[in-house]
Amino acid sequence: MPPLILARHGRSTANTEGILAGRRAGVALDDVGRSQAMTIGERLRGVELALAVHSPLQRCRETLELALDSWSGGTPPVHADDGVVECDYGSWTGRTLSDLASEALWATVQERPSAVVFPDGEAMDAMRERVVASVRSWNRRLGERDAWLLVAHADPIKAILSDALAQPFDQFQRIGVDPASVSVVHYPADGKPPFVVAVNSLSGQVRTFVGRFAEARPGPEPGGGAGHGA
Repeated sequence: MPPLILARHGRSTANTEGILAGRRAGVALDDVGRSQAMTIGERLRGVELALAVHSPLQRCRETLELALDSWSGGTPPVHADDGVVECDYGSWTGRTLSDLASEALWATVQERPSAVVFPDGEAMDAMRERVVASVRSWNRRLGERDAWLLVAHADPIKAILSDALAQPFDQFQRIGVDPASVSVVHYPADGKPPFVVAVNSLSGQVRTFVGRFAEARPGPEPGGGAGHGA
């Protein structure tokens, strides 16, 4: 299966206001976020993208559009996918993070997300199941060396990385995913476990993470291997 490039959307107006945006409509990138999105595209130069998928929410669509504009690699097939949309935070949506931190459920979100169901919203475990299922579905449609880009939100990306790392879901909050960060996972065609190449990368060319896929399948090696370009 192919290498997956995960990109979180650029900084949004909700990020700067300290609001839990969730699926709230009209949450756009701010000026910094637009610049960050273009930087994602610049970092992707030299990578051939077979496919680009994004959460249907505005901030992810804007990020992908700006990234592809600055990528200069053509226009791959682009799909909006409800399966990778942000978690439905229910009645928490639109509230400030500082206010939510006083809720009793807040500690459970941090320490035992598998037990969390947001008021009038979605279970975090259900969110994980749908985003992982969506990734696997797209992987099955691509060749082993067809790199593809997924632009989504922090919690869905953390859930994908947590699954690739075979973590218990309750540990997924140990993964950091900043706005406009890039992570890379390779899913082998031979049924072996995924191989995580990069997490929360904020600089450098992404081709250094995916170039190895044109050669032998990467994987754990004694001593850690020689790395890209050796």
